[in-house]
Amino acid sequence: MAELDEGLEASGGTPRVLTFGTPSVGEILAERYQLEEHIGNDSLGRQLYRGIDVILRRPVAVVLRYPGGESAKEMLGAAVAASRIVHPHLVGVYDAIDEGGRAYVVREWVDGIALRDIVASGPLDAGRSVAIAWAVTDAVAALHGTGMAHGNVHPGTVLVAHDGRVVLTDARADDRATPESDVRAIGAILYCALTGYWPHAEAGVYSVPDGVRDSSGALTTPRQVRAGVPAPLDSLVADLLNADLPLPSAESLAGELASFGGLDEDEIAAAEDGGRVDFAAFDSAAAAAAPPKPAGRKLAVGVVGLLVLALAGTLAAARVLGDPATPEAPVPTSTGASASQPAKPAGQPTEIRIDPSKVRIVDPQGNGSEKKGAADTVDGDPNTVWKTDKYTKANFGGTKPGMGVLIDLGDFKQVVSVQVVLQTPGADGELRTGTTDLGASAAGDAQTVAQYTVVGQPRQNMGSTTLFTGPEQKTRFLLVWITKLPKDGNGYRVAIGEITVRVQ
Repeated sequence: MAELDEGLEASGGTPRVLTFGTPSVGEILAERYQLEEHIGNDSLGRQLYRGIDVILRRPVAVVLRYPGGESAKEMLGAAVAASRIVHPHLVGVYDAIDEGGRAYVVREWVDGIALRDIVASGPLDAGRSVAIAWAVTDAVAALHGTGMAHGNVHPGTVLVAHDGRVVLTDARADDRATPESDVRAIGAILYCALTGYWPHAEAGVYSVPDGVRDSSGALTTPRQVRAGVPAPLDSLVADLLNADLPLPSAESLAGELASFGGLDEDEIAAAEDGGRVDFAAFDSAAAAAAPPKPAGRKLAVGVVGLLVLALAGTLAAARVLGDPATPEAPVPTSTGASASQPAKPAGQPTEIRIDPSKVRIVDPQGNGSEKKGAADTVDGDPNTVWKTDKYTKANFGGTKPGMGVLIDLGDFKQVVSVQVVLQTPGADGELRTGTTDLGASAAGDAQTVAQYTVVGQPRQNMGSTTLFTGPEQKTRFLLVWITKLPKDGNGYRVAIGEITVRVQ
């Protein structure tokens, strides 16, 4: 890349105008697009900026990558193709420029929030989930109608804007993008909205946890994850995610989703003061089209209801680079306001706070030296860990059958899932449950391991994030039990960063 031309820097607050080099806030690209704020980078090294078109005086999003040329061909080609399609649920693409040393795409700036951030506070009800999925499907159908596939449908590229629009961004028209993969991904979007999980998540890579799986590793249906999902909708999601079944076209799926749009207006209420949703808000949204009949207005109301609940009083800046592996920057919000979290319908899984004093290490054959740090597994910070000593062999050096973390929930609860984050992937482990604390002595620990019941099947070679399905019956005590240590440098040990429990 060429050196920065520092001689172009002006005084008196005038923005710098640079052509090549690392971008900086205030720089103007192509003598038109001024960079206002760096939002973040994705795993491909692309940089997202909030900017402004200094000619038309409108906000824009600028996505840059280094270098340009051949390596930017896919990004620029997808942008050019998408720019030819004007659709209310596709982000507008304004410009695509290749400077050789770098390339960038200029597109519509969307004030809103990504689906991955919405479900972080809890899954959505059926009406709002369908409303979002329908809008994505309608956008994808428009792309398919031109012969183009999107290739990048996931919770980070689905945005809900403050005006009620659901917008799909960041198409990637590479060789892997097919109409079939797009439709399959829409099924995953529905699953994500209904459950709060993403059925294609790689352990430790996606900010949305992987879908809930049974003892065989098969994905469970939304109705098995949470209550309140209509059976026909549950079946539709299962069919869309079943690789052995044929897929409908996106156009046909849009019509199918419209048939689920029976969201009753009386069921939608504002989060503040028990007031009613302003139904005119969606109708006044720029270029907001209504879904096919009979769903029409009711699906649209579902999206507005979501915005009222999720964004009351403030707007989060959209973080919409294509890959969810992006280390996410803090989200700027309006000064003096705070965003309300989406309300959770009754019966949905809820993450519970665990009292650190109710957590201890189970070590039947240990001398107590490895029992420190148990509270670090429930402190909300995956970077603070409990870890074993380092052993010469994966089976704890042949000295013990295992070690684990015991959690007292305080009373009997219906546990839906237990998520375990490891800093040292590769361990073997299992989830056990019991009804009584048998004591913190060596004898008590041995009885705990012997008497607690194993839930589901043991997991081998656990990834950075592992999700165990909870037991069918209510339980009070959970034991995350490690039976084989992963390789760590010149020895073997496990480090557990965080344990998250969700209950019904």
